[in-house]
Amino acid sequence: MSPEPAPRAHETPVSAESSDPQQRIAALEEMILARLDDDKAQDVIFIDLKGKSAVADGLIVASGRSHRHVGAMADHLLRALKEQGYGKARVEGLPHCDWVLIDTGDVIVHLFRPEVRSFYNIEKIWSVEPPKTAALS
Repeated sequence: MSPEPAPRAHETPVSAESSDPQQRIAALEEMILARLDDDKAQDVIFIDLKGKSAVADGLIVASGRSHRHVGAMADHLLRALKEQGYGKARVEGLPHCDWVLIDTGDVIVHLFRPEVRSFYNIEKIWSVEPPKTAALS
């Protein structure tokens, strides 16, 4: 009887609900998007990286209205990941909350303040059009 292989260094253990990795990744993406929707994240974009990058299978970019909103979204997402069995994600940028990066291993989440997001424009790196803002009339 051989134990399951240990996760590779860049992977975070995920929920054992499904033995199919693609189903676990899809459930993780769905959970993150639902959590961001609950927290009123703005201009949420999902970029599918399956087969395009070895870094992750998905990239999610979202904006918050302020430092506090970005920090709260990050905190809520980290708690939800842990509670639902996706393990402890790696986090960068929490002290300032201008740009918070959450790396779950399979999905990378970027949470920005709008000004910082427009400055770095990471959607352009992956050839995704940034969300259009409606002109006020």
